[in-house]
Amino acid sequence: MSKPSRSPASSPPPAANRPQQRLAAVFGGRHVAVGPRITPPLDGPADFEPVNEDSNSAYLAKQLEDEAGNGIQYRTCSWQKTAYLLFSEYICLAIMSFPWSYSVLGLVPGLILTAVVAAIVLYTSLVLWQFCLRHPEVRDVCDIGQMLFWGNKWAWWATAVMFILNNTFIQGLHVLVGAEYINTMTASDSVGGCRTVSFSIAVAGLGWIASLPRTFSVLSRLGFWSALFTFVSVMLATIFAGLQDHPAGYTKELGNPIVNAFPANTKFTVGVAAFLNISYTFIGQITLPSFIAEMRDPRDFPKSLWACTIAEVIVFSVVGAIIYAFVGDQYMTSPAFGSLDVLYKKVSYSFMIPTIIFLGCLYASVTGRFIFFRLFQNSRHMTDHTVVGWASWAGILLGTWILAFLISQVIPFFNSLLAVMSSLFDCWFGFIFWGIAYLRMRKADRKAGKYQEPIWDNMSLGLNIGIILIGVFFLTVGTWASVQGIIDEYDAGTVNGAFSCASNGL
Repeated sequence: MSKPSRSPASSPPPAANRPQQRLAAVFGGRHVAVGPRITPPLDGPADFEPVNEDSNSAYLAKQLEDEAGNGIQYRTCSWQKTAYLLFSEYICLAIMSFPWSYSVLGLVPGLILTAVVAAIVLYTSLVLWQFCLRHPEVRDVCDIGQMLFWGNKWAWWATAVMFILNNTFIQGLHVLVGAEYINTMTASDSVGGCRTVSFSIAVAGLGWIASLPRTFSVLSRLGFWSALFTFVSVMLATIFAGLQDHPAGYTKELGNPIVNAFPANTKFTVGVAAFLNISYTFIGQITLPSFIAEMRDPRDFPKSLWACTIAEVIVFSVVGAIIYAFVGDQYMTSPAFGSLDVLYKKVSYSFMIPTIIFLGCLYASVTGRFIFFRLFQNSRHMTDHTVVGWASWAGILLGTWILAFLISQVIPFFNSLLAVMSSLFDCWFGFIFWGIAYLRMRKADRKAGKYQEPIWDNMSLGLNIGIILIGVFFLTVGTWASVQGIIDEYDAGTVNGAFSCASNGL
């Protein structure tokens, strides 16, 4: 069959503009070319014309105009504020699982995997951004899920369930870690009652209060300080790992730290868990549509993304490699604070307090606005300061924190909880969705008469099919390895049971 002829409307841009548009497709800016939609708007007419840059700009202008008189305005984030949100999401406690992952995988494969996963996540995040530009009415990843699967409502509900569970699991992780921190600080104190459960309730309560702000613009200011304190925390831990005479738990029988460039006697399930831990720390696309939906100019999003990705690769690699080099295989804990002397551990761990609280709040807010916006769509309770609006917002958040507390008690161990979240949810939101999004956008482009150079087109097609297959690996092999890892830990008696009162301190 012959290739369709190109229509005048879809002819390539003038030669002078092409380099600018190629750069803008990667780095953003005013020269971004917006392609055709893959579907009509979810609530729009079936004969809706494909969006171009002019209609996209008009849509954003109308949103800003409609919000101008509201008491609560949502499209208020600059690319700098969005960068703060990304830093707060990615520069987090999970960094301290990298030394453990490197001890399992070996230093060389660990560093290579760090770079490869970062590159894939950067690419899929750009695909996500381009999708959001083509469909400016998108509010969150659930809208995208419905669009990707041909507008079927079941896809929206399935995505919504995974979306809420993923976010609540992350809140649960931070409840778990908050209780772990308090137990670490009070290890020598006599605490009455069921200490770990009590500490978890206190952390969940504090998280609920801190997550009450209703816009990302407000949260971005908190996110900046959260990321800064986390950076200080992991840098101190890295320095202390080199300064201490021996890692925590050192004995002459175990000897000096053993560091392997390549894996040695690593069980398959443990190796998969280490890979999932690295992937989990990088994968955060589930929140990106919500962030983009609150930017004043979504074309600037790649600036935020590149700044965060460069910082991630440097910090994750340096912290993981240096701490592993000084701690070694025998004395490694996860998070790696437990491999430090008591004083060093308490000092560096204490700087992690803002991110322990804030990141759980960020995901609670993403879940809260997802539910709230749909309950009060086109209502004054969404845009004005009303008793009903604020009471509902607080009630929704409280429900997510109660569920997060329950999760923290049922899966009360750090590495396995990371692996479970990565295998069950990141397979979709980190890989499969964006491979499918690329294929759908490619089809829409070709239908509109827009074609890439054959070599680049074939390479991109192969890359995105590979991304989908990686997601399938996460969902199948990854889930099996994660569940088996939990069973092994319970069988070995190395973890506390559900709702245990015993200390989980490092």
